[in-house]
This record gives sequence, structure tokens and C-alpha cells, in this order.
Amino acid sequence: MNIDALIAYVLQRLPELWLRTGEHLMLTGCSTLAAMFIGIPLGILIYQIKWLRGPIMGFIGILQTIPSLAMLVFLLALLKQIGAMPALIALTLYALLPIARNTLTGLEEVSAEIMEAAEGIGMHEYQQLMMVRIPLAAQVIAAGIRTAAVVGVGIATLSAFIGAGGLGQFINRGLALANTKLILLGAIPAAILALMVDFSIGAFEWALRPERKKDKKRSTKSFMRLPALMLPVALILVGIVTNFTKPDWISGLQASMDYGREVVRIGSKNFTEQLILGEIMAQLIEAKTDLIVQRRFNLGGTMICHGALINGEIDLYAEYTGTALTAILKHAVMTNPEKALHYVSKTYHRRFDLQWLKPFGFNNTYAITVRKADASQNNWNKISDLEKYANTLIAGFTAEFAERPDGYPGIRRIYRLHFGEVLDFDPSLMYEAIRNKKVDVICAFATDGRIAAYQLTPLKDDRKFFPPYYAAPVIREELLKAHPKLGDVLSRLGGRIDDAEMQHLNFEVDGKKRRIAEVVQEFLKSKEML
Repeated sequence: MNIDALIAYVLQRLPELWLRTGEHLMLTGCSTLAAMFIGIPLGILIYQIKWLRGPIMGFIGILQTIPSLAMLVFLLALLKQIGAMPALIALTLYALLPIARNTLTGLEEVSAEIMEAAEGIGMHEYQQLMMVRIPLAAQVIAAGIRTAAVVGVGIATLSAFIGAGGLGQFINRGLALANTKLILLGAIPAAILALMVDFSIGAFEWALRPERKKDKKRSTKSFMRLPALMLPVALILVGIVTNFTKPDWISGLQASMDYGREVVRIGSKNFTEQLILGEIMAQLIEAKTDLIVQRRFNLGGTMICHGALINGEIDLYAEYTGTALTAILKHAVMTNPEKALHYVSKTYHRRFDLQWLKPFGFNNTYAITVRKADASQNNWNKISDLEKYANTLIAGFTAEFAERPDGYPGIRRIYRLHFGEVLDFDPSLMYEAIRNKKVDVICAFATDGRIAAYQLTPLKDDRKFFPPYYAAPVIREELLKAHPKLGDVLSRLGGRIDDAEMQHLNFEVDGKKRRIAEVVQEFLKSKEML
């Protein structure tokens, strides 16, 4: 890509880049501020009560060992909501250790001679703490805040996984679409933001130094002291203001200008086909109803989307019958498509007050897939052909497939396949891994255009293990009752996308790197739905 095209791409994305940067600043700034209000008093407490140091610092240290994504998903389940709140809590917990530890260290490092002098002039213990120890420890405390904030910028990129926004949203999309430009659009500003945060808190730390008080009035250093102290506050305020004044073009939300229109929130998982289906539903609703569409795409895996739906954080998303049957309802595999759809529809209505609408028409089943050259060389045509080779092969699966009963655990049981090594991959990176010979077997999606483009061969499911995976809109019944027309509009998509059509749409995005909105608009116009 030449420099002119790169600049044009960034300029095209500039308004959203500004918004996501503001969200990132808000997440990092507010969580660091919250950690300061908790961590500094905690550091003072454990300085004064020595027997508390071990238990409290041990507990905070344990929090640091929990993987970031695991913490986010745990808080998501605990709070029963997606978005900024679980992300802010997770970031606050991660920021506690450096702040509390540096507060304790700073208080301990004040020299005994200084404290003896304070005691000698008649200061009691509280005065010694507030007027001597804390001011002298301020630089060390500020260094802890600096470390927490910079680390927080990096961890905050993962918040997009649960719909909290930030620059990680570009990275998440880029990974889902195997789009390097999108990944860089999130990664480079995040790195720059980390440097800005580091500089601003470094300036704050500089302004706190005792020698600054000795600077001559009206000198350059004296003049710079106040702006240096205010710089971190300014960054937090920019983040908060940007986050709460979102431009309406970014998600179609115009509620601030038009109170008479209601919002429908569409979610999606984090792979190309889900993004396409979400955009198809969004564009059709925007064209055929008065509802405003909010796109809450790239929410992560099945359980995050399902949890968001039943908790009212989103209103609909596209789900697959086989996934609903085995992963959500924990039911045994049903190979008959009509029976599977009937069962999940009935059970979703009874248990969750959710309704399945007409399926789109395609069956995106899992497909155990190998390179075409390997299949030809070893005469692999069906999954059972892998049995005697499995222990010499490296498999690359999505995290869901590796654990779900309709995934690798079931494959091991039904086909007696025990691969030599199993690696977890993001759905898009899984295809790159087999293409580049990093793995030998993957759990491809039958409608993925990269199967043909990358010279791959899906193996026949000769023991009929995989259930049908017909995709359909799943919607909250409360919304459907309030807007019956919504069901009619979405039902127009019933049976309109076959396997070949879905494979073509996926390849237009994954293979040709076209924008999803553009591909979807062409598709809907070709079907005379726009």
C-alpha cells in the first residue's frame, strides 16, 4: 500500500479513530483514577498495620496473575452486562498492585533522620504522616501510578472483546477479518497513547518534586508546573467528553436529535460470517423500518453473545442451530435439521423469552479440513481416514471448538482421533496457520471462502457427527411484540442465502479485503431487498 492510499485510509477512518481513542482514554483514565483512590489508602493502611501487608499484597498479587480475558469474562458473567463497567472494574483491579506497592515503598523509604526531626519539633503521628511522609513519598507513588496507567493502556485493548469499545475494537475487527490495516489502525494509536500517558504522568511526577517549590517565580519551570500537574487530568477529561458525545454516524444512533425513534441493538460474534450477517440485518432494518440500529459487533464467542441477549444488552444476533443445541442447551446431537430447529425454537421461547426467526438458508457446519496436497498424497477423503495419522499431526482449532461437545471432545470420542498437538487460534488466523503449514488440520467453517482460495479440502463427516448449523436471527420477544414489523422484515431473509452465496460473501471480505458494508449493500440490492 502506497503512502497516499494509507493517508486516505486513515482520513476516512479519522472520526471513528477519534471516538475509539477517547473511549480508550476514558477506560484507562477512569480505572487508574479509581485504583488511586483505592490503592493509595490501602498502601497507607498496610504501612501502618504491618500484619495486614502479607494478606493484602498477596491478594492483590493473585489478581495480577489472572489472565486479562479470563478476568473480563468472569466479571461479564458476574455483572450480567457487557460494555464499559466490567472493563473498568478489571482495569482497576490490575492497576492496584503497582500503586499500593509504590505507596508502601515510598512511605518506608523516608529517612529516619527526617522523621526524628519531625518528631523533635512536636509533630504527632498523623501530622508526620500527612505533612512529611506522604509529600516525600509522592514521587514514588506517582511512579506507581505511571506504571499502572501505561500497562492499563495495553490491557484496555482487550475490552473490545466484551463490547467496551476503545482502540482494541479495530484490532478485534482486524483479527476477525485478517485485515492488517485495521489491526495497525488500533495498535499504532494505542502505542502512541501509551507514550502520551507515560509523558503526562511523568510531567506530573516532575511537578511534584520538592525542588519545584524552590523555582524562582515567573521562571520557565515555575510557569510549567501547573500545566504539568493538570496534564493527566486533561487527558482523562478528553476521554470522558469524547466517550459521552459519540458522533451519531458511528452507530446510527440519533436519539439525541430524534426522541421519537427507538433503537434496536444487533450483536455478532468475532468472525467474518457473523459480521456479514449482522450487517445484512442492520441494513435491512434501517431501510425498511423507522428503528435506529446500533451495531454491537465483535462481542466474542457464543456465550458472550447469548448472555448479552438474555440480559437485554443486545436485541438480536445470528445464531446457529447446532451451536444452540449443543453449546447453549447442552442437548445431544440431532442430525435432522427440522427437528433441531424445532427443538431450539421451542426451548429458547420457554427458557429465555427469545424467538428464532426463519433461517437464512445455508448450513455452516464445521468441516475437519486439511491441505489439498496432503489429502491427495495420503488419500484422505473422510474424517475417519485421519485415525492412524492423527498422533503425528498438529491441529489448529478455535477456542470454542477445542472445548465444545460438538467439537474436539466429540471428535475424539466418535472418531478416536488424538492429535499430536492441538493449538488454539482466532478463527481468521486458523486459516493462515494451515496455509503456512504451521498446522495440518483445522476445524473450518463449510461456508468460508478461504477453503477454495487456500487450496484446502474438507473431509467427509462419514460418521455423521456434526449437527446441522443453520443460521437464523434470534431476537428478544419483548422487542418483537413492540415492533411486529421487525419480524416481517427479517423474515424476508429466510432461505435467501444458500451455502454458495454465503461462501461468496465471506470470500469478498476475507479474500478480496472489501468492506463489509459495501459487500452487504451489493448483496441486498442483487436480491431486490434494498
